[in-house]
Amino acid sequence: MEYDLSGLIDLHIHTQPDVQPRLLDDLQAAEEAKIARMRAILIKSHVVPTAGRAAIAEKAVGGIRVFGGLVLNSAVGGLNPDAVEAAIGMIARVIWMPTRSARNMFQRAGFKDGITIFDERDMILPVVGGILECIRQADIVLATGHLSVSESMALVRMAKAMGLRKIVVTHPESELIRMPLEVQQELSGPGVYFERCFVDTTQSMNCATSIEEIGERIRRVGFESTLLSTDLGQPINPPPVEGMAAYLAALRAAGFSEKEIYRMASENPATLMDM
Repeated sequence: MEYDLSGLIDLHIHTQPDVQPRLLDDLQAAEEAKIARMRAILIKSHVVPTAGRAAIAEKAVGGIRVFGGLVLNSAVGGLNPDAVEAAIGMIARVIWMPTRSARNMFQRAGFKDGITIFDERDMILPVVGGILECIRQADIVLATGHLSVSESMALVRMAKAMGLRKIVVTHPESELIRMPLEVQQELSGPGVYFERCFVDTTQSMNCATSIEEIGERIRRVGFESTLLSTDLGQPINPPPVEGMAAYLAALRAAGFSEKEIYRMASENPATLMDM
């Protein structure tokens, strides 16, 4: 279904090169978004920083902003302040807590390993506070990644207490997270955004989340704090531009106004990227 993507922003796209198959490389993703007249995209990798790659893609394609960030998985040393400082030096715009390396992910697979932000008493590790301070000083985005609900709650509370202004709860509807509605409502507040991703409604995630569920969560928590992204790039799924168009058309059909969709898919991500 067609939907005009002019001026819209997708802050969650997976591209090549990667350790697993991806549908598009950085340049192709930027070019397709430019053709669709989108304003910006952000490329994400679970294993390497992407800010440098984003800068090259933006220069090569032109006419569209391309952003990158860093995920604190094992490949970059986990909860590694040095990696965070380096990424910030390369103009990373988002620092994600662990995703594929998160203990939450390992436990779901039946293992006990993985990275957690908690110590043995379920208190936040001191190193996390140091990382948050780096993010606060750079005034960039902290994202919760694939942490458990309890970890995400503690992290968001600490980030708010420390004065971070840009906090993203990563795909709370995902089957990987399943953050209860009441928790989202509790965490909601100035500077806190909930990223609701199209990928969770697709085959690659076994269609575990419906558009109706996402719509209901938006209505209950607020479109003002919602960030619409695709999280696409998997070969089994449509290209990010096509997926974004289908996603927004479905939300429009579900009763959201053009103004509300523009807020969630352009104004909110632009605020996070200082655009």
